[in-house]
Amino acid sequence: MYYGLYVSAAGAHAQSQKVEVLSNNLANANTVGFKRELALLAARDSEAIERGLVSRGTQALEDIGGGTRFWATATDFSPGTMQLTNIPTDLAIQDPGTFFLVARGSQRLLTRAGNFQISSDGRLLTAQGDAVLSTDGEPIQIDPTLPWRFLAGGILEQAGERVALALVRPRELSALTKVGENCFQASAPPEAVPDEQRQVRPGYLELSGVNPVEEMVELIAASRAYEANVRIIQQHDSATSQLIGRILRA
Repeated sequence: MYYGLYVSAAGAHAQSQKVEVLSNNLANANTVGFKRELALLAARDSEAIERGLVSRGTQALEDIGGGTRFWATATDFSPGTMQLTNIPTDLAIQDPGTFFLVARGSQRLLTRAGNFQISSDGRLLTAQGDAVLSTDGEPIQIDPTLPWRFLAGGILEQAGERVALALVRPRELSALTKVGENCFQASAPPEAVPDEQRQVRPGYLELSGVNPVEEMVELIAASRAYEANVRIIQQHDSATSQLIGRILRA
């Protein structure tokens, strides 16, 4: 009886964590360049197998399974929809494996969000205030008093000079770690994108990779699975109470 209670509790805990991931995705449905998280669940072995007392496949009572557990999260790097904004500081990367390189203090981070802005001192910044870097690793500087524009490929043109924004590719997308505020950190130094492969569209933005309808459907399913596990826990608790009551009366 208690084994079933623990299995249901593990299932409820896993679904609760999945709900948190889905809720975060929905909260960022309108965040430029956001990449949705996938909640990965896995089957648990029975307690006896986890302790090494028996092996899998015995088909004995100790091999009945241990329910579900929350295994990990994975980022879906599928490209979002491109939206025309005609805003000069908006840039969208077409290649799904390419990122802008920005500076947050001493850190060098990667982002897909191209909704940039110009500070009062002429620096090109992300929406969170991180400095956008050029190919030489320096912050992009714009003179607001002179005409300027971005060319295809992420090239800033002003006063007859051209400066290219740093575009990089991580060695493995799966090795990227989310560090908050729509940025990622690479486990190894990323590679610079060759000039002929720079695919950046000025005046466009890559929208969030979250489909609100799909996320809501998954959220409802996860919530119902959580509620089902909680009801089973309550049933086990009720049955235990009845059993104890009968024993005391006897």
